[in-house]
Amino acid sequence: MITTLRHSQPGNGRASRKPVQRGASRLVTPQPLSQRLPRPSLAGLKRFVWPVLLVGLAVGLYELGERLLPYADRPIAKVSVQGELGYVSREAVQQRIAPFVEQSFFKVDLNGMRHQLEQMPWIAHVEVRRVWPDQVMVRLDEQLPIARWGGEALLNNKGQAFSPDDLSRYEHLPHLYGPKRAQQRVMQQYQMLSQMLRPLGFSISRLELRERGSWFLTTNQGIELLLGRDQVVEKMRRFTAIYQKALEQESEKIARIDLRYANGLAVAWHEPIPTATDTTVAAKN
Repeated sequence: MITTLRHSQPGNGRASRKPVQRGASRLVTPQPLSQRLPRPSLAGLKRFVWPVLLVGLAVGLYELGERLLPYADRPIAKVSVQGELGYVSREAVQQRIAPFVEQSFFKVDLNGMRHQLEQMPWIAHVEVRRVWPDQVMVRLDEQLPIARWGGEALLNNKGQAFSPDDLSRYEHLPHLYGPKRAQQRVMQQYQMLSQMLRPLGFSISRLELRERGSWFLTTNQGIELLLGRDQVVEKMRRFTAIYQKALEQESEKIARIDLRYANGLAVAWHEPIPTATDTTVAAKN
């Protein structure tokens, strides 16, 4: 006897089948509401705003002009002079600018005032500006005299020559000499040589640049240094080394040192001062 067993599926007895997908599927991200709505046009708003802004600007300028108009012809009430003055008096400055401050606040000639002050020998730099509502500020920088230039001028720290009225008051300054267009070059050489001589206890009393380019220097102790034209720095280094080793103890006897040699120097000594005994003997003979 043959028995046949069948596995029955729950439900209606039919085999379940999955639906067949047809075509590709994808997720669609919904757009924000602001992108889906139509954008408003600003053309009309701009056409309205620009005239309003222009009108407001014109009204503002008009109001500003009305406020400034009373000051247009307002006289200058105060002139402030600033700066450390040792060679120029404030009274002299006030006299120089007196014709300018008679003008009104907006009409005062600041460039003319600056030019007039710069004509004063001791004035190196001038700054002039208005200070609202009725003042003028003047700031002055005086010349810083470093040395005398020839017999007719002084040199400032930038190597610029200026000529004050009384040069006799500045005889204590170092005397620098040279061609007319060599002020800055001589000043630079003076500053460099001064730094090199300072460790030895020397300062420069005279420095001269001659027409052929040779340098001659005299120290505060009266020692003359002949430097020649070339390799001045190297010659000064050689002098410093030899002086500290062999000449320092005899410095009072030195009259002149010639450094115009390739590898050495020559020393000229002061003539010995004759004593009273030597003078008497010479007279008897």
